[in-house]
Amino acid sequence: MRESLAGADSWTLWDIANRKEESVTVTQQPAAVRAGLGGSATINCRTSQNVYGSNRLAWYQQKDGQTPHLLFYYVGSRVSGTPNRFNDGGSNSDFTLTISGVQAEDAAVYYCQSFHVISSQYVFTQ
Repeated sequence: MRESLAGADSWTLWDIANRKEESVTVTQQPAAVRAGLGGSATINCRTSQNVYGSNRLAWYQQKDGQTPHLLFYYVGSRVSGTPNRFNDGGSNSDFTLTISGVQAEDAAVYYCQSFHVISSQYVFTQ
């Protein structure tokens, strides 16, 4: 069973107002997670700057051949339809996504996306 994610990434924040790149990185670890059926899997996401409001971090799931599907839009804010076996946590710059009771259908790529206010501008990871 596989739960992979975008490994060792340095993502660029794009300042939508000034069209200026900011030096903020988002790193997800580990690059791949193995979990047996019914087991648990945890993915970590770290940002080099604190996210806005300490909790503005979203998690997405992307299955093969499909577009990304939003699981959580803020920490603790589950999207309707996200199974209860998925839980997120963390604050400021360190976050986790945990799957408890892994099912075969959970095999996917998982992404975190953060939101920041830098120099009075709104910026999102891409």
